[in-house]
Amino acid sequence: MKAALLPDRGVVKVSGDTAHEFLNGLLTADIGKVTPERARFAALLTPQGKIIVDCIVAEAGPALGGGLFLDCPRALAPALAAKLNFYKLRARVAVEDLSGKLAVMALWGGAGASEFGLAYADPRLPALGARLVLPPDQAAAAAADLGAELVDAAAYEAHRIALGVPRGGADFTYGDAFPHETDMDQLGGVDFDKGCYVGQEVVSRMEHRGTARTRIVAARYGDAAPETGVAVTAGDRQIGTFGSARDGRGIALVRIDRVADARSAGVAIAAGGVPIEIEVPAWAHFALPTGEKAAE
Repeated sequence: MKAALLPDRGVVKVSGDTAHEFLNGLLTADIGKVTPERARFAALLTPQGKIIVDCIVAEAGPALGGGLFLDCPRALAPALAAKLNFYKLRARVAVEDLSGKLAVMALWGGAGASEFGLAYADPRLPALGARLVLPPDQAAAAAADLGAELVDAAAYEAHRIALGVPRGGADFTYGDAFPHETDMDQLGGVDFDKGCYVGQEVVSRMEHRGTARTRIVAARYGDAAPETGVAVTAGDRQIGTFGSARDGRGIALVRIDRVADARSAGVAIAAGGVPIEIEVPAWAHFALPTGEKAAE
């Protein structure tokens, strides 16, 4: 097993009698299904349905003092806490940004139990492993307790990228992407049977009409890695943007209909001039369209 502290992750705590109900009215996943044994992947959206911030919501049991912990991008933790406090109104909840006190550790490549921190399986994909929220100065002791090798965060990035799982800020831009575009619907981050939440109407319409033409996909390249943020092109036409890359594997946000058109026409696809091969991630249940002309 390997373990890595993730310096880009922060922690926001929501506690109180109505914490589940409060978050359930805001986030894309059914927070009523969050228990100390089961975390959920979710996002807070704009009214227009675009992602403000995504997070993993985990519940601490009574032995850990209770409360819901939102494992989120550290750079966005203050804004997330402020937004939740804005929505709080008279809800009997307390919202705290604990990113200065708590860290998130990723665990993968094995299984084990530790007495340190709040542990939960990553709800997006079993192969991603598990997470542990704990004070950062306990990281080494927790890894030893688990029998895990403590490695650099870059090792986890390589693992994540090889699986084709996107990371906000690198593979898509917050405030500019819909949940379907970032494959949240494929990774259990959207519950289409729950009650209302901010942005629900747009997300539901995309689901029922099948209008998600832009998607996160996996990519392969040769020796030279494309730079993050460069255009993905088919001939002289831009069809998307390249994101993370490591060890010959990458992630891109592309128009899948235009990828299909390029393949049909025998047009090479590149990212910043570097030839790439586009793949649908193995865990995804969408496919590249065929026999359709891409819309302008």
